[in-house]
Amino acid sequence: MGLNKNTIFAWASFIIFLVATAIVLLGVLKYKDHAIGFSVVGIGFFAISWVFNALKGRI
Repeated sequence: MGLNKNTIFAWASFIIFLVATAIVLLGVLKYKDHAIGFSVVGIGFFAISWVFNALKGRI
């Protein structure tokens, strides 16, 4: 399997998206007293994932 830069950005974007989803769900479901902080960090991870997805094919 050849990993070129577009494939690497796609996989990185997908993995960061999964981590962001896990962080938000942890905040909402398990640590309700810290839900705001978990949600803010999760939204930051979503933004990084979106940027990585936008970089595919441009670098």
